[in-house]
Amino acid sequence: MTGSVEIPQTPSFRLVNVRKPLPSALEGSEFALGELCIENGSICEHSNGPVVDACGRMILPSFVDMHTHLDKGHIWPRSPNPDGTFDSALAAVASDRTRNWAQHDVGRRMDFALRCAYAHGTSAIRTHLDSASPQHRISWPLFRQKRDEWDGRIALQASSILGIDAVEDEGEFVEIADEVGTSGGELGCVTYPIADLDRRLEIFFRMAADRGIGADFHTDETADPSSNTLRAIAETVIRTGFDAPVVVGHCCSIARQELDEASRTLDLVAEAGIRVVSLPMCNMYLQDRHGGRTPRWRGVTLVHEMRGRGIPVAFASDNTRDPFYAYGDLDMVEVMREATRICHLDHSEHNWLAAFTTTPASVCGFANRDLAAGETADFVIFNARNWTEFFARPQSDRIVVRNGLPISRNLPCYSELDDLMEEQ
Repeated sequence: MTGSVEIPQTPSFRLVNVRKPLPSALEGSEFALGELCIENGSICEHSNGPVVDACGRMILPSFVDMHTHLDKGHIWPRSPNPDGTFDSALAAVASDRTRNWAQHDVGRRMDFALRCAYAHGTSAIRTHLDSASPQHRISWPLFRQKRDEWDGRIALQASSILGIDAVEDEGEFVEIADEVGTSGGELGCVTYPIADLDRRLEIFFRMAADRGIGADFHTDETADPSSNTLRAIAETVIRTGFDAPVVVGHCCSIARQELDEASRTLDLVAEAGIRVVSLPMCNMYLQDRHGGRTPRWRGVTLVHEMRGRGIPVAFASDNTRDPFYAYGDLDMVEVMREATRICHLDHSEHNWLAAFTTTPASVCGFANRDLAAGETADFVIFNARNWTEFFARPQSDRIVVRNGLPISRNLPCYSELDDLMEEQ
């Protein structure tokens, strides 16, 4: 591969000698050499614009990051996790939220994170928003503002997050659910074993159904094999007939259970039509962490077994530079590289590329993300011709095209947030 690629500053051109992913991407022959026509910012069959030689480079559609925490992002410098454990992460975030999460603080950190994601080639994001009272009165109006500001660059959705033991059919949870519904969000919470889990799940789904919104859970984010709230969610969906989209994230403990028990749960998840999002970087960081001892497992869920049952599976960034994950930059290429290694997505019969693009778009109801005629010309060109070249390097020299035009990929400097990190 020789030569550079210069995308013209016009929304119409022919990109020739480019490698587009086949339906079997991440396995088999992987790519087909051909051309991509752009006319007035959309992918089309023919274009009268200038010809651009891609010199055999591969091209992927823009990314969808369907599980993030924009409100937590980049607080590590002022609230680090002292030992890298889940419990310490909970405590550090709760303390930081109480001290610092005013509108100007959350807003600036959210905007910083969105600028990173945009530069890396992401076009749609779902974020979870800490919604324990009184934070919901700050973060949800701010989210609506950011959604409007970023319209046309990154499509934004939001889901609430608070503990399942805060779910009631009266009081502040009703106010929170109303805020989510008014914002067009997804009702979300964290599930873990409690005595009246089934009752609270029924309240939760009734609240979502009454507002015509979907559900998005943090589920069984633990190495404890006795934690199986995923099964309880699936059974409640089947029992109540809840028919809006249901997403579950993490689902770590099922990978620690006996095969028969895990298989029964997954059969119910498939029957209930539940979608799964795996967060491999955060889960590998937190799970099975014990001082002075090497971790014994990778912390991720049973993605291959899920896909084998037809359960839609996606991967996402999760936390960035906060007590739950000290690293990350909302770069879905990094997520792809790490997920492929951690979960052995290579040498698979499934098309795992979709788990970072079209599957999360479909699950969340975002606009379609592929390279078909009629779609918006949102894509990323890489200085690689196949997957082994792609995964061997971080692809920091990628070209991001949005609406047929190349964008500036200048990343914001962390020093922009220094004044916020001084606030205590």
